[in-house]
Amino acid sequence: MTIDNQSPETWPESGDVSPHEYESLRRALTMISGKWKLEILWLLYHRTHRFGELQKTIAGVSQHVLTKQLRELEADGLITRKVFAEVPPRVEYTMTDATRELEPTIKSLMAWWENHGSNTRGKA
Repeated sequence: MTIDNQSPETWPESGDVSPHEYESLRRALTMISGKWKLEILWLLYHRTHRFGELQKTIAGVSQHVLTKQLRELEADGLITRKVFAEVPPRVEYTMTDATRELEPTIKSLMAWWENHGSNTRGKA
């Protein structure tokens, strides 16, 4: 069933997802969707990182993609970016307090992987 183009009046009866629940899920997933966003958030949960540290730690991420995802996370208020007036310039990224509430969700994903991940196409 595609909900995107339907008005709430045409949605199925109770027992199915509500428009409000669906919209909340869509918005939350939009904020954290991206190949590297959850990894970035997990790393920032542990401590503040500089751009180069993130790039070295996240195997396979390009400079362009990392920059884009960091900008999106910052625009969505999930991380903060602090620029220091130094030569060469130093930039640090930190998770916001509100985003710290995602830790149990990320840990749940990790636990799910431990229990079921070996049966998926995403095998490590």
